[in-house]
Amino acid sequence: MNDARGQYQGNLQYAVDIALCIDATGSMHPVLGTVKSSALQFHQRLDDVMAKKGKSISQLRLKVIAFRDFGDDPTDAIEETDFLHLPAQAREFEQFVSGIEAGGGGDYPESGLEALALAINSPWETGLDRRRHVIVMFTDASAHALGTVGADAATYPRHIPRSMDELFEQWGYARSQTSVMEQSAKRLVLFAPEEAPWSDPIAEDWDLTLHFASKAGEGLEEFEMDEIIETIANSL
Repeated sequence: MNDARGQYQGNLQYAVDIALCIDATGSMHPVLGTVKSSALQFHQRLDDVMAKKGKSISQLRLKVIAFRDFGDDPTDAIEETDFLHLPAQAREFEQFVSGIEAGGGGDYPESGLEALALAINSPWETGLDRRRHVIVMFTDASAHALGTVGADAATYPRHIPRSMDELFEQWGYARSQTSVMEQSAKRLVLFAPEEAPWSDPIAEDWDLTLHFASKAGEGLEEFEMDEIIETIANSL
């Protein structure tokens, strides 16, 4: 029986979906290069860590949502890809990430919650044996309340929640009936300031959330990216 169980576990198929939300406003200019470099290395580093654990990812998909501020310029407040299969669509992924340029933003808060809402409502994988659905948020600023700044713009997403309470309901919790993500699969990793809405209410009240405090002008440290990747790998 033990041999059979070991053989079955060795043949498990792992599906990993990662949605990267990247603040592309002007204040991110000093660190955006580091964030983009980390994004481009993400899939290879995750593969390496999984291999060391004797596991392999059967399907890896990455989605990128670059956001700025609907209150400043709604025409480029959100740029996003579909989920891209890696390594097959690595060139498309690299072209999009490399093309992200820091600019705009207007006031201090940005449209990070809109990006998070779009990520939560992504078409996550539902098949294979084990799944991990990860949202990673990179920002150095607070966020406008949902449904307020720029909400009348033609480019503002119409299918996302209009309040933090509604967004929390979509994120869900144990035994939640309103969650749009699979409870056992989801994870949220925040590289964001120690201020609303990231530290409170999200980091404090949302389950399965990991928060790394960021400051304007300071990039993602190597040990933080390693810990993010380890968190994903260890949860599979």
